[in-house]
Amino acid sequence: MPIGVGLVGAGNISTQYLTNLTTYPDLKVVAIDDLIPERARAQAEKFGVDTWGGAGTVCANPEVEVVVNITPPEVHLSVSAQAIRAGKHVWSEKPLGLDRTAARTLLDEAAALGVQVCCAPDTVLGPGIQAALRSMDAGSIGRPLAGLAIMQVPGPDLWHPDPAFLFQTGAGPVLDIGPYYFTSLVLGLGPVTSVVAAGGRAREVRTVVSGPKAGTEFAVTVPTTANVLLRHASGASSVCLYSFDSGLARAGVLEFQGSTGTIVAPDPNMFDGTVRTHVGGELTGEVAIEAAGHGRGIGVVDLVRSLAEGRRPRLNGELAYHVLDIMLAVEESIASGEPVAVTSAPPAVDLLPDSWSPLSA
Repeated sequence: MPIGVGLVGAGNISTQYLTNLTTYPDLKVVAIDDLIPERARAQAEKFGVDTWGGAGTVCANPEVEVVVNITPPEVHLSVSAQAIRAGKHVWSEKPLGLDRTAARTLLDEAAALGVQVCCAPDTVLGPGIQAALRSMDAGSIGRPLAGLAIMQVPGPDLWHPDPAFLFQTGAGPVLDIGPYYFTSLVLGLGPVTSVVAAGGRAREVRTVVSGPKAGTEFAVTVPTTANVLLRHASGASSVCLYSFDSGLARAGVLEFQGSTGTIVAPDPNMFDGTVRTHVGGELTGEVAIEAAGHGRGIGVVDLVRSLAEGRRPRLNGELAYHVLDIMLAVEESIASGEPVAVTSAPPAVDLLPDSWSPLSA
């Protein structure tokens, strides 16, 4: 300790990662690279990182033991593959990849090489979602029976300066926002065995509304509304609504219904929030959860601690593959109008103890 970490990708989200990773005592950020080296240089100078450069700089650095892959989704698998072949463990932004076969190949190769591949979202390790899951585990709502997830907004084309990629392969509300909700539902209710979904696209072409590209049109190639029914191996079921087409902005809805009560969990895209418990139609418990020190990067902390402890990381590649399997099944079910089986099954994930903190070595 500390473990050497390198970032591949110096785009917007790298600031969130670097802000946190440079404060966690188990980690030391030693290198940053980007296809545009000057972006890597700017972030390195801002956060006091010694080494920066173009593509390949991080994987070639012998001090790097963990590669943080925050590149665009379409190259997640190729960048992760380069890292594991260099003998590095990987933390990847979501999704793990864009197709099952290539993602499965990556995980099998990593296992053969003796390295770990882990994947976002690590918001599910934040104090908010973990508190809700611990409450369920303690029996506060009886036997878990059902889940509800809602994320509906008019669409990022209204505010994002360059939103086209959010409406194309590898994104849309299902693959871009879905991982936060699907991962939480799997952690709370167990693996999913089948998906039934309906939806589609409100418009085939959308227009950038704000920023320097305002007025520019772009094609929409993925479903922008998805109504989803999940069946879990536990016998539970979940209903999910994801939309970039809604006139009503409503996000962060995540609920777990049990045989004796219901938990309203925090927004799974956040690290903090309030956990509310309802029994018999009445609010019976309300706990506000703070997330001091928690942010993007705590999954990397769990990864490096798992290496020291000789255990499987909580947000391991098998869990990420299962979530990818679910999301692709959603898109396939929308296209076919038929149920789609989900055949992957990740191992159970241990909850974090209440005292867990990324700020203590």
